[in-house]
Amino acid sequence: MPQRPLSELQPLLRALLDDEKIVEFGWRQYTPYFNDGDPCVFGIYGFWVRTAADDDELDRDELRVAEYEDPHPSLGGHRREGDGWSRQLGPYEGEQQERYGRVRELGDALLADVFADVLLEAFGDHAQVTVRRTGIVVESYKHG
Repeated sequence: MPQRPLSELQPLLRALLDDEKIVEFGWRQYTPYFNDGDPCVFGIYGFWVRTAADDDELDRDELRVAEYEDPHPSLGGHRREGDGWSRQLGPYEGEQQERYGRVRELGDALLADVFADVLLEAFGDHAQVTVRRTGIVVESYKHG
């Protein structure tokens, strides 16, 4: 995967950090221990966002934002329509389409692993990264 420089990630991060309705966001990053015979490659997983409207009790997994995730509790999103492999994304549902678009832009870039080298260098392997306006918290992450 061709890698992009930190200078291209910064505006995507800034778009969320400058939004006062976004409380925090984050992701997990790690090299899997097993990949069914394929090479185990470092990647970014489980991008999530907490807004001021989200209940503090919601688990990060309930706050994930990505193409194949259910709509976010406060940001909305796209439902999958149809059956099986032919399912298509439906229209946006919610009241925050512009904010959702900014969130998806960052999330899609992270999950595409085009910043994997930059993030591995910055935060290390097997990490849970949480970003807030007050700073970045990196915790050890154990995955199965």
